[in-house]
Amino acid sequence: MIDHSNCTNAPSEIPSDAGVAGAGVLLSFIATAFLALILSTWIVLTELRRSSPARITRKLLLSFSDQQIITGIGIQSIALAKMESMVPYHFFLVWMLSSISTATHSAALLALFNDFKRDWVLRWLRQFLMFVNLMLSIVMGILVLENVVKKLDQTLPIACVWHDPETGKRSDVVLSVVGTIALMVGNAAIFVMAVWYLHSGTQKWLMVVRAVALLFLAAIGIGAAVRIIILSQAFGHPSVKLSDDGEKVWSFGQLLPLLLLLLPLVSVVEIFRGEMRVPVPLDDEQRPLYEMDHEFQPNPLWGSRTRLAGMK
Repeated sequence: MIDHSNCTNAPSEIPSDAGVAGAGVLLSFIATAFLALILSTWIVLTELRRSSPARITRKLLLSFSDQQIITGIGIQSIALAKMESMVPYHFFLVWMLSSISTATHSAALLALFNDFKRDWVLRWLRQFLMFVNLMLSIVMGILVLENVVKKLDQTLPIACVWHDPETGKRSDVVLSVVGTIALMVGNAAIFVMAVWYLHSGTQKWLMVVRAVALLFLAAIGIGAAVRIIILSQAFGHPSVKLSDDGEKVWSFGQLLPLLLLLLPLVSVVEIFRGEMRVPVPLDDEQRPLYEMDHEFQPNPLWGSRTRLAGMK
């Protein structure tokens, strides 16, 4: 349990937390969401024109969506585990990142719902991950709402909202409460509609629902990204005084989330070149693989059919 004395002696400044609010972490969420929303829009528009989107586009979107929902669940779990030391500034940024994650994988579901309908394992796995993401987001939203109502000192841990710290007055409390509740209700509504959509039929009017819902999700993602850019130390002006500029520093830990964005692109190259053929342990004559002489694909630059110089 948190020490109650930590909720009465507010420091004048706090250290930065590049693990959840660093430039690379924030930019990776925003970039992934931007690419996924563009791909989702392209797929929906293509199907509205009665055309079939490219298989590569669908696979790329699925990769971005999976990456976003897993990282969203991960960063929310970290924030809740650290709520006895994490201040409202960092906690709110993580909540905005979770909103971006929700909008992204929900938009991908709208675009790829036929893919999920064909495989019940993928469908129920996606529903389970979305449910976990929703529960974490609601818990974080309750803490954010408590902080809005009580106006917790921004240098105190977010967990102090449960210990009735001294509160202040704020002129925008009604607007902040309404906005916070609206986002929580919106996330819950998105989950309910997504599950219903996965189990719905193939009525033509659902195409219109997809287009309207996609615009709504894009608005949520863009709004959350703008808030992050304005409030974060990495790109804007934080609402609390930080003792260092650690969230602006680029290190390998900040580059890693951006480098992981290249993995879906590698998968695209593999798909474009064709599915990799995995040989069976034995051939038709029951010979082991090490005794088989497989055909070697020549390099297109100089056309040699040899594996190495001097080898046949």
